[in-house]
Amino acid sequence: MHFIKRVNDVVSAVGDLFFPPVCISCGTHLFKNEIEICQMCIRRLPRTHFEKRPHDNQISIMMWGRCRINQAYALFFYKKGERVQRLLHEVKYRGNIKLGEELGRQLAKTIVRNGDNSYDEIIPIPLHPKKKIKRGFNQAEVIANGMAEIMKVPVNVSDVVRNTYTSSQTRKGRFERWQNVESIFRVKSPENLAGKHILLIDDVVTTGSTLEACVNQLSTIDNVKVSVATIACAVL
Repeated sequence: MHFIKRVNDVVSAVGDLFFPPVCISCGTHLFKNEIEICQMCIRRLPRTHFEKRPHDNQISIMMWGRCRINQAYALFFYKKGERVQRLLHEVKYRGNIKLGEELGRQLAKTIVRNGDNSYDEIIPIPLHPKKKIKRGFNQAEVIANGMAEIMKVPVNVSDVVRNTYTSSQTRKGRFERWQNVESIFRVKSPENLAGKHILLIDDVVTTGSTLEACVNQLSTIDNVKVSVATIACAVL
């Protein structure tokens, strides 16, 4: 295994020599510590700064009266046709796993820098098995894996499942989105999550219907606390 890894590292280094990696956003050459996107582009993206008020921001206010969440985070604001949407589409529809993991690391660094790393498990919003097979991966799981590298918190992909295959949310209104996801999640082993603080992950929140449905299922577990984090939050 070590020999194979060394061969892969050499092949990768040779490839980088002749075809240097470039930023997915601006096309400039990346430095050694940059992955898929350069630091300059990351700094130019529209930050929410929700981590400075995790109990009182657009997501937490959106969820008041709908579900019980402890803290809420989103790294960037999201508008159709702008750079954040293009980055998320690069992950979701073009399968750029490295970019998804790097965005997850950036989100985790923001959370950890503000003194909050009290989570027991990270749970990505699950895809239905058929959709995961069709796409080849779950973008929320990819983001969660990147976050776990920084936060040193395990990712749990087994205890919450999506038991209903739903159509895309993209062109649906707020009420249609809520109808589309109501009661579609199931907790397989609630005893595994009892008494824990869970960080629930998705790529983007718009109306909050998907997060609401999953949080409400998790909230039926004894003594559980649920916080949510996304790469982006739609500008309302």
